[in-house]
Amino acid sequence: MDKRERKDILGQWGVRGSSVREQERAELIDRDLEGSPMKGRRLRARLRNFRPALDRYVTSLGGPLPYMQRLRAIDEKTEEWLRALDEAWRKVAQQCRGDATAFAGRWRERVEACDFGEVNDMIECHNRFFPTEARLPMDVKRRDFVLIRGEPYRKPLLDDAWVLERFPPDLDAALGRPDRLAPDARRRKPAARDLKR
Repeated sequence: MDKRERKDILGQWGVRGSSVREQERAELIDRDLEGSPMKGRRLRARLRNFRPALDRYVTSLGGPLPYMQRLRAIDEKTEEWLRALDEAWRKVAQQCRGDATAFAGRWRERVEACDFGEVNDMIECHNRFFPTEARLPMDVKRRDFVLIRGEPYRKPLLDDAWVLERFPPDLDAALGRPDRLAPDARRRKPAARDLKR
């Protein structure tokens, strides 16, 4: 390395003048500050009373955390059930066309035969461990954990009432209702393996 270049880099020649790029940045900042009530005033220091935790850093390298994977699995299983139930609801309605009483009875039997055990186990695990795993802060006024996007973190279990709320034993609704599932939910293949009959 040339001796002059080394001295220039090490700053032996005193403060050097600003470059063209630095001058352009300074001019942009001056233009942005025009008319600002904070111009010329000293800004208050923003204290950061925390340090990045080692566990957060380490987990960020490992991909999604277990509670994130569990939430995704719950959503996927719930969507599978919605698609399968929608298909079964329409199929039973086609078989019972014209007989609303028979449809109501057969649909209730079909709903009672559903086994939501797998997804409900994941939901119970989520409801029990999510606040700790996600380090959810407490809301002192509510005496509970904070809301997430305005909703409690707890998820309701899937049961007969959950199904009948979405797919009522109403023959006219089952025959005349347009497909209510979102377009992205229709793309995936329905998983009717858990539905009996």
